[in-house]
Amino acid sequence: MSTYRDLTHRGAARGTVLRTVGTRERRSHLTAPRVPTVGIDIGGTKVMAGVVDADGNILEKLRTETPDKSKSPKVVEDTIVELVLDLSDRHDVHAVGIGAAGWVDADRATVLFAPHLAWRNEPLRDALQDRLAVPVMVDNDANTAAWAEWRFGAGRGEDHLVMITLGTGIGGAILEDGKVKRGKYGVAGEFGHMQVVPGGHRCPCGNRGCWEQYSSGNALVREARELAAADSPVAHEMIERVKGHVPDITGPLITELAREGDAMCVELLQDIGQWLGVGLANLAAALDPSCFVIGGGVSAADDLLIGPARDAFRRHLTGRGYRPEARIARAQLGPEAGMVGAADLARLVARRFRRANRRRVERYERYGRYAQVLRAATTDRATGTDRATGTDRTAPEDPRS
Repeated sequence: MSTYRDLTHRGAARGTVLRTVGTRERRSHLTAPRVPTVGIDIGGTKVMAGVVDADGNILEKLRTETPDKSKSPKVVEDTIVELVLDLSDRHDVHAVGIGAAGWVDADRATVLFAPHLAWRNEPLRDALQDRLAVPVMVDNDANTAAWAEWRFGAGRGEDHLVMITLGTGIGGAILEDGKVKRGKYGVAGEFGHMQVVPGGHRCPCGNRGCWEQYSSGNALVREARELAAADSPVAHEMIERVKGHVPDITGPLITELAREGDAMCVELLQDIGQWLGVGLANLAAALDPSCFVIGGGVSAADDLLIGPARDAFRRHLTGRGYRPEARIARAQLGPEAGMVGAADLARLVARRFRRANRRRVERYERYGRYAQVLRAATTDRATGTDRATGTDRTAPEDPRS
């Protein structure tokens, strides 16, 4: 079994080290220790944990269902601890990174809000550190996925990268010069809630016309189900595939039918892609990145989605024809991106924790040497010994000298 379970040092020093991480990521991965770390990706339906090495390779992966969101936060915490301890039985784990689907504060300690979990101002980092006895890092899952794509995937070599994750909704992340831009309060990158259609579809966030209501997995499925429920002739193939049971229509099914040439499914993906391109053009006007990386489950449609997005991006780009265009690429790491990125970011925490421990040991050693010299000097004064000559200063002088 790993010595990981035997770690017992938990103190203020560890918390202090972890709180210093937020503003010091720039290029620090180059000097991070090449040790295995655990990355955990927590979503509304699954918890995925894996041991990842310094090159982004997954050494082992475990997956389980997310506990019912109506249960207490401790239930999810227990699930995370069980997965980490299971992996630590077979691997020497040095740190744990969490990618959570929700808002995480700038210190990467507290989950402010998670729409699919019972986390509200949940001090997740400290709770897990107390139980796991290794450094823990918590971040938004889109941030961890973007970091992974920048380090090991489609964003390698890019200095200004924006990642968009298309799943149930739309997540996002910004990287500049090797640093994740989290904003003052840690919640930057919530692009899915930009308003693109005033008075449009109602969003669960409470507003209307949010981008994710037009370019996400939910938007794709909603449009398909509406056509099927209306018994539209263009939805005939899809209705047959689900045997008339509309709730069985899913995003992967729509993508599968589109690849088989179903005209309606191709058109639905084109619509989603066009709205994606509109949003990317807005982000280009605000952020001017060199690359957009498109990830999440919907990105599995590949060129059926990315092609229309590129066309719409060019049509709506401010200053089109007179400025460089950002590259739009599909993510390469798939559903493991968030897990890999969380593990890699945790490696930076492990490095700083090791460095702090080393400095603390050096201070103790210096203090020990100083204390030893001080004790020797005190003894010399008490006995009157002159260390330079080896003579006893308290002995009477020889009258013959």
